Amino acid sequence: MIVAALSLFKDPVHALHEAARVLKPGGQIVIGILDRNSLYGDFYESRKKEGSFSSEAKFLSTAEVSGWLIQLGFEEIKTCQTLFKQPEKIERIELPQKGSGTGSFAVISARKTFCGFVD
Repeated sequence: MIVAALSLFKDPVHALHEAARVLKPGGQIVIGILDRNSLYGDFYESRKKEGSFSSEAKFLSTAEVSGWLIQLGFEEIKTCQTLFKQPEKIERIELPQKGSGTGSFAVISARKTFCGFVD
């Protein structure tokens, strides 16, 4: 499980490669990201110059991370998302929805193939 940290790694593809290396065949990886192509992604990208915690982050998109997982030989890639509104406009718990593109926080899960992964 990698939650909200992948954007802080200097080489996120290498981190995913290492996760694939240590996972058993059929094992599952779960990744949580603040999607670069979202309301919150735009907000934190704009604050980088202010020296906030996000100044060192390289925010990623759901499509980018999913593509890397495919290249590494993962399968059964599924995504869900939440955080659809600005925090001050959230009136009740926002339940996750399948897919990506409208929510700011995305969860991507994938299964390591039984025949290994691509180096």
